[in-house]
Amino acid sequence: MGKGGEDYGKSEKVGFEFRDKIFPAWAKDVKECEENFQVSHEVGLSTSEVQKRLGIHGYNELEKHEGVSTLKLILDQFSDTLVRILLAAAIVSFVLAWLDGQEGGEMEITAFVEPLVIFLILIVNAIVGIWQESNAEKALEALKEIQSEHATVLRDGRKVRNLPAKELVPGDIVELRVGDKVPADMRVLSLVSSTLRVEQGSLTGESEAVSKTVRAVPEDTDIQGKKCMVFAGTTVVNGSCVCLVTQTGMKTEIGMVHSQIHEASQNEEDTPLKKKLNQFGELLTMIIGVVCALVWIINVKYFLTWEYVDGWPENFKFSFEKCTYYFEIAVALAVAAIPEGLPAVITTCLALGTRKMAQKNAIVRKLPSVETLGCTTVICSDKTGTLTTNQMAVSKLVAMGLRPGTLRSFNVEGTTYNPFDGKIEDWPVGQMDSNLQMIGKIAAVCNDAEVEKSENHYVASGMPTEAALKVLVEKMGFPGGVNSQSSSDHESILRIFPHPWISFYFSCIFFYKP
Repeated sequence: MGKGGEDYGKSEKVGFEFRDKIFPAWAKDVKECEENFQVSHEVGLSTSEVQKRLGIHGYNELEKHEGVSTLKLILDQFSDTLVRILLAAAIVSFVLAWLDGQEGGEMEITAFVEPLVIFLILIVNAIVGIWQESNAEKALEALKEIQSEHATVLRDGRKVRNLPAKELVPGDIVELRVGDKVPADMRVLSLVSSTLRVEQGSLTGESEAVSKTVRAVPEDTDIQGKKCMVFAGTTVVNGSCVCLVTQTGMKTEIGMVHSQIHEASQNEEDTPLKKKLNQFGELLTMIIGVVCALVWIINVKYFLTWEYVDGWPENFKFSFEKCTYYFEIAVALAVAAIPEGLPAVITTCLALGTRKMAQKNAIVRKLPSVETLGCTTVICSDKTGTLTTNQMAVSKLVAMGLRPGTLRSFNVEGTTYNPFDGKIEDWPVGQMDSNLQMIGKIAAVCNDAEVEKSENHYVASGMPTEAALKVLVEKMGFPGGVNSQSSSDHESILRIFPHPWISFYFSCIFFYKP
């Protein structure tokens, strides 16, 4: 991802191309940006202009590359040399069993046990591989969910809410608020709040939300230094602003990441395990071929006889039945030498490893990749979102004691945004004094984060610290929750004042309804 970010604005894939040239919006002031994109932040684009630019740049969405067909997935499962040897042995065994049954006049099921068992092993092996790779391909499609679905846009002088994000074009004026997912790469035109902070760890790996401004930066600045730009797929965690769309679709930063993933998937090398299995299969094929040929040649005299007349062999006699019999012996030796269970054991072990990794939200596209990870000695990785989840949780609550000059503390269980994940130890449920109630009230209302359930887990919008405080209030157990009548019906937020220059400080102005 970092590589794609460093190239932003330095290659032909990026920069505004409305006039067949690259326009580095991050290095220009607001007025220059508006002039270049031929738009006013007070009016926005006209409907006709939007249609014109939509025809030039296309929809604001990631390309849908053709997935791997089911037939190709099936054929890929039989690409290993060892699997091909097993398949050939099974086919030959089946044909010989069939011929024996026709010659003997009876078809005994026992004659087909060996080839059927081999076929069953290969089928199960292929099913497991196809199932795993199909699931991985579907999981990779989740990258597209990083894109925003809707946006608030100014067009024809009117504010259009919930516009499908795919209809955005370069030059659109977009309004962003806390919790919004940025729908495209955009230049910040003005701040509505005193500050603006964006969580862009999914793109740059930065552990903390980044403060954004309207001030231009040098043209050769890397992605982390572009403080006047917000990028598609990132999230506004604090403040609100008005922005100008500069790039859409595959020309955005997340679009370049998507392209890199697709290119990498097209150029896959064999893993160490697959290389060793192929080498073993080739060696086994050579050894089995030599042994079978020797066994058959040694027994030639039993199915091919001749007489010498005047020193020359004549009167050749050939017995097809005996020839087939000794050929079966050679094939039986070959099948016995092939480790039929090896592919199944390897696939099962890799599938179990993949399953454990899936429980930790790790996507494995190819089963042999699990073994490759096991051979890895050094892993270079960023921290946030990779080694950590970029989530905060309250671990201890300290409040004034019941007597002057004393303190009391409560340990808080749980590490996720799920309010039912753990509880507060020794908590006076239903008997909170005024001090604990005030702590809970401040944590709930002096807070612009939101926590909501999404499918089987809870997600937060806003600063992770603020979200952790919201979860704490739920665990404290206020009657009616954090949106109870005591706080929601009697008070409303007039304005929020985040103070990033003062650590751990946040203030709000409320209107109180008696």
